[in-house]
Amino acid sequence: MNKNDSERIESIFQSMNMISTDKPEDADVILMNSCSIRESAEDRIYSFSHKFAKLKEKKPNLIVAVTGCMPGRDKDGKLRKRLKAVDLFFPTKDVIMLPRWLSELNPELRPIDLEEDYLSVKPYTKTKFQAFVTLQTGCNQFCTYCVVPYARGMEINRPLKNILAEVKNLVDNGCLEITLLGQIVNHWLAKKDDKFSKENPYKQNDFAKLLWELNQIERLERIHWTAPHPIYMDEEVIDALTLPKQLNFIHLPVQSGNNKILKKMNRKHTHELYLEKIKKIREKKPDIAIGTDIIVGFCDETEEDFTDTISLYQECDFDISYTAKYSNRSGTLADKLFIDNVTQDEKKRRWFLLQQLMEDIVLRKNQTYLNKNVSVLVDTFKNGMCGGNSREMKRINFPGQPDLVGKIVNVAIIEAGHWILWGKMV
Repeated sequence: MNKNDSERIESIFQSMNMISTDKPEDADVILMNSCSIRESAEDRIYSFSHKFAKLKEKKPNLIVAVTGCMPGRDKDGKLRKRLKAVDLFFPTKDVIMLPRWLSELNPELRPIDLEEDYLSVKPYTKTKFQAFVTLQTGCNQFCTYCVVPYARGMEINRPLKNILAEVKNLVDNGCLEITLLGQIVNHWLAKKDDKFSKENPYKQNDFAKLLWELNQIERLERIHWTAPHPIYMDEEVIDALTLPKQLNFIHLPVQSGNNKILKKMNRKHTHELYLEKIKKIREKKPDIAIGTDIIVGFCDETEEDFTDTISLYQECDFDISYTAKYSNRSGTLADKLFIDNVTQDEKKRRWFLLQQLMEDIVLRKNQTYLNKNVSVLVDTFKNGMCGGNSREMKRINFPGQPDLVGKIVNVAIIEAGHWILWGKMV
């Protein structure tokens, strides 16, 4: 989501006749798009701002700005006070004000008029064949560990016509793969005046209807979406996983395998419900690759609680997990209601146990790809090797030429490691 916001911001800069530079000392404007998901992400912003403060001493006209989640959740101004050299500090929804604010600070910067809604700003995509498409921003779930409802506000869904228009424009310009974004992406809801095709087979779930509509767009080859919530994985959304352009992969966060911890997290699903969803997904697509998110060391998580997470992981047989050590975030319900009472050493130990489990499973599962052909969208070329993702989101490397970047090719897998499958083009 932050990457897609950054693409919109870059588009705004370009419309002001500004160009990017890799050297901070050459810049007239430095904008940091912040993330608040973990404390370490915010610490990087403080570190960068300290560095840019020294740069401003040599270059007084330099404008330093911070947007994203930090300003969105800074209700009492404490975060802003720590950023002494920052000129502009504003939430993502106010990005449309950026040209005016910049021109007020530096009259040489040309102001422009923008739409009222920042999601209407056309993102600048560096790769024509892949793109992010935001369906919604904000969240209504209030998981106790999460800052998103405070940083981005309540859930706002984009109109169907805007989404379809953006995707069609991307495809007209050579896009082959889109990744649909939303904090709870499978809870996208249509507007009252949104009109779906009469041929659309889905009748109840708006997100499933949207997926079907996107599947009808010619020359679009791949559709991915992240991140859904288990409670909104109903029969129609699960069935939509079988649509022809859908990647053979789903990332379905679970966060914990223990019902006591899930309740404290306000996740609104149980260990049993999550397993039921995984079972139904695999009944529809037996060979689908599944990833998840897990938090270890949440408040009051005991060794027995953690064992339930290990058990769930083994039963789900995940292809990948993004495991995080719980990081207390100020302003969240967990910060107000609970004590972060699992030691850092214990969090690290649990993280390493899950990491080892994941690596063992990944290596085993990757062997099933040996001597098989997989479809790869090539996105890199370096030193005679092409790289890209399969439809299962497995990373594939194979000998090739630079003109293959941006193309979909078939690759026969001849070697399988933990994180890379090596092959040769068919």
